[in-house]
This record gives sequence, C-alpha cells and structure tokens, in this order.
Amino acid sequence: MTNYILALDLGTTGSRAIVFDASGDLVTQAYQELKQYYPKPGWLEHDPTEIWQDTCTVIQQALAKKSISPQQIVALGLTVQRETCLLWDKVTGEPLHKAIVWQDRRTAAHCRQLIAQGKAAEIQQRTGLVVDAYFSATKLAWLLSWLRENQPNVNLNNVIAGTVDSWILWNLTNGKIHATDHSNASRTMLMNLAAKDWDEELLDLFAIPRQMMPEIKPSIGLFGKTDPELFGAEIPITAIFGDQQAALFAHGCDRAGMLKCTYGTGCFLVAQTEDNLTLSQHQLLATVAWTTAEKTNYALEGAMFTTGACIQWLRDGLKLIKSAAETETLATQVKDSNGVYFVPALSGLGTPHWDMSARGAFLGITGGVQREHIVRSVLESIAYQVKEVVEAINQDSDTAVKLLKVDGGACKNDFLMQFQADILGVPVERPAILDATAQGTAFGAGLAVGFYQDYRELIASRKVDRIFDPGVGANQAQDNFIIWQKAVERAKNWQDD
Repeated sequence: MTNYILALDLGTTGSRAIVFDASGDLVTQAYQELKQYYPKPGWLEHDPTEIWQDTCTVIQQALAKKSISPQQIVALGLTVQRETCLLWDKVTGEPLHKAIVWQDRRTAAHCRQLIAQGKAAEIQQRTGLVVDAYFSATKLAWLLSWLRENQPNVNLNNVIAGTVDSWILWNLTNGKIHATDHSNASRTMLMNLAAKDWDEELLDLFAIPRQMMPEIKPSIGLFGKTDPELFGAEIPITAIFGDQQAALFAHGCDRAGMLKCTYGTGCFLVAQTEDNLTLSQHQLLATVAWTTAEKTNYALEGAMFTTGACIQWLRDGLKLIKSAAETETLATQVKDSNGVYFVPALSGLGTPHWDMSARGAFLGITGGVQREHIVRSVLESIAYQVKEVVEAINQDSDTAVKLLKVDGGACKNDFLMQFQADILGVPVERPAILDATAQGTAFGAGLAVGFYQDYRELIASRKVDRIFDPGVGANQAQDNFIIWQKAVERAKNWQDD
C-alpha cells in the first residue's frame, strides 16, 4: 500500500488540501475559496466555521480524486495565514465572533495609543515586531472587549483564543489539543522571542488571560492525532508552520542569508538567520522561522499587505478583469503604464513604512490612460514593494541579495516575474511547484515521522521551472521606481482614526 503525506494550507482567500508522495511531489489536491466579510471600511473577517467545514471538504475531495484512503496518510502538516485570530467556547466548540483577519485595521487607534505611550521599543525588544494592527494582540484585546460588552453572560473561564492553526488543530483532535507552534505564536505580538513563550507583561498590557492562550510547541513534532470519527483514521499531526515560514522551509532556506519571497494575498520576503536572533535597524520584523525539540531557527521578514489581493480587487471590486491570468496579457499589450503609478495600500502599508493610515491610490492618470495601463501599474506596484524590502534586507546585511527564490500564485505571471528581475537587477528563480507553503509543511510532517529521511535530499530534488534574468527593461524600471516612491509618499497618512 502506497503511503502519503497530507498538507493543509489554510490561506487568506482559500483552503487547500494537497497530498505529497515519498519523492516530495504533488499527487492530488482540492481547493475551496473562502468568503471575505467587510463589515466596515478597513475591516476584514472570516467565518471560523466555514474555514473548518472547508478544511473537511478539501481533505475528502483530495483523497477521493485519487482513491486514497485515510489509512494511507502517515502524517498531516498544517500551515495557515498567520495573524488572523479568534475566540471560541471550549465547551460548545462555537466561535464567539468571526475571526479578525490579519489585514484588518480596526485596532489602528489602539496601536497608535501604544506608540504614544512609549511602548513600541519595549514591544519590539520583546517580540521582534513593529506595533501594528497587523498582529494578533490588539485583535484579541478587541474581541475580548466586544465579548464583555455584547455577551456579558459568557463564562470567560470557558473562552479560549488562538490563530487559525489552533482552531483547526482543536477541531481535528475533537477539542483534545489547544496548541500552536513557535512560528505562528511569534506573530501574535504576545510571545517573547528569546524565551519562546507567552510574555506575561505583554499579556497584562493587552489584558489577555494566559489560560486562554494555546500551549506553544515546536513546529516539527507530534501535536496530536485526528479524531477517528472525522476521516476514519487517527492521522498524526506532526508539523505546524505559519505559511511564510513553511515556504522558507520548502525552498531549503535553512542557512543564514538564504531568502525567499511568496506572492500570495500579501507579499512576504523572509531571510533566514539560523539561531541568531537579529533585530532589524530598517523596519523588518524579527520572527521564528521554525523550531524542533533541539533547535530554533529565526528569520527577518518584510511584510507587504496587498499584492495578490489587489489582483483579486481588479477582478471582484473594479471588475476590470475576469481572471488573474488576464493581467499578464493586458500588461504586455502596452509598452509601459503611461505614467500611472498604483500604491497598493488597501490595508495600509507594511514594511518598511508601517503606516496604518495609508490608503490605496492611483496617481498620474491622464486622459490617455486605458484599462491595460491600470492593470500594468498594479502589477508593477507589487514588484516595487518587493524592491523596497530587498533594499532594507541589504541594509541590514553584510551581503547583498544576489538571487530571489519565489513562490505563490501571483508568480505564475511571467510579466511580473520579469519585471521583478528587472527592478531588482538580480535573477528570480521560480520552482515547478508554486505551492511552497503546503510543500514546506508536508516536508516537516514527513521528516517528523521518518517518511522522509533527508531534508537536503528533498530540497535537491525540487525542480526549478524558470529563472528570470534582468533584461533590457531594467534601467527604465529602476528609474520608474523612484517616481513610484513619490506616489507612496502621497498616499501615506490618509485615514484619520
């Protein structure tokens, strides 16, 4: 009987189950798009019940496609959108409010208050993070405040908290395990990065009872087993990663200086620092890459909130396109953006600006601008954002970035990847399997149970699809980057509280 590893990749816009074989290759997969709820401008929520139901659906669909039985799955790895968080009742199993998504800006005023109180330096020292509504701490504080005000009869002793990984793990184990891993915990703004445990002073600062929080465990190792009633088998859950850390693991970036960029809903560039906990001097985040029982790997990260999300917005919001694939065709139909520059601040700006009040903007529009120019300017803005973060990485490092490894859905776009190489002036390497987040957690889960024997062999067997070298457009792209930076300054400090 052939055995497999099952990876669950529960992202911002959808949930995916992927089955990998003993060679680390993709065998089958299933995907379900996730509904986005926008109750107010700048707010974004997900339905936790829908995430759980979709998880069960995609597992069953993926296995059914290749007639794989649950007994053939030797281990399960889980990777998730990271800072999104929720509260639920551990007795009833019911969520107490929709999950607040990492892009949500409702707690920006709370963050500004913390900065005004002089808390930013201490929080960064303890957590490696910039004070921003992006992270979970202020979201959990908001949820608890909402709960006390709107459901005063709820027994707070029964309320537990977590990011999406904790919620799904709790459900997979039928409420037996309330845990998370270090890579996800490091994104909450509540974990002490050096101690690798919840920070008592920060829990007090945000008024979050410690007993609500999940146990923090190594990213690779046994978390528990699936309830046999769910799928007909007890499948060991042996890896949990934040999605960006999982992609770093998939790319084999386990040594200092190695880095990758994932082009998903947002864009995330992560550079490995091994056991060296480095605090950035240029607005990058310090974070846990992953942990085992024996070792901790740290990383530096640049987080750009809106990349694939602005392509989705072109489709669903502006209705300028019918599919993401159309953007490449449209962008190549014009020689440039005709002077149009887009600032993708639909959820504020992340690295290196950290401006919660910035909002999206098109600048330079004239009467000659057509749909193709608008679409091209949106794609170009993604590459410009990445260039800003690569420059920050270069400033924080002794060695300049010489190669960018990429993954994620948006890097299917050849125009975008070529423009990225042009704007950076370095080659961009795209793998054959773009679902690096799922592949990374599959590698971790398989290594934990001995299904995979050698991490380096797994990495060596990953196939490269294409390398994009800087081309004839490099000089023009780099000149346009300077103008785009002017546009960014115009879009900053826009939204009042």
